[in-house]
Amino acid sequence: MTLARPGLSELVTAVRGVTHRYADPRTTVFAVADVLRERLPSPEILTEAERAGDAAGYVGHTLYTEDAFSIMAVVWLPGQETAIHDHIAWCAFGVLQGAEYETLYRFDGDHLTEIGRSANQMGHVSGFAPPGDIHRVRNIGEETAISLHVYGADLSATPTSVRHIYDLPVR
Repeated sequence: MTLARPGLSELVTAVRGVTHRYADPRTTVFAVADVLRERLPSPEILTEAERAGDAAGYVGHTLYTEDAFSIMAVVWLPGQETAIHDHIAWCAFGVLQGAEYETLYRFDGDHLTEIGRSANQMGHVSGFAPPGDIHRVRNIGEETAISLHVYGADLSATPTSVRHIYDLPVR
């Protein structure tokens, strides 16, 4: 049985159209972000059980994979956060519900330097491409946050989109 996910088929088709058009990761991620702005689905792309999250930590639901890209929804309960990390490939994301709070860092050899913060509210779409994508994402709000991520990698072929976790002092 295949689970029907509202808006996923149309999103896959549109993302496939732009990922095959560009070779440069930065150009690709901006094009995919434009697709997300036009076709950002509702939280109902996940089942009610998936939208409930997990008290043990934020949870990712892989919705689609192919060689050129993968689509994952991430559910964040209040207080949940990632480690400081970067990625193996470009990523475009959109916030479907709640808000994600992102802190950006620069690697300075023996420490990290905070270089920016953003509060990504429902409907916000953005993207990044390595290098220079060191960040931490948190849900410091009072409601569950849900975001949709399109990664420029086949996540069925690799265990994670994370390239490196940074355990360094922040100055």
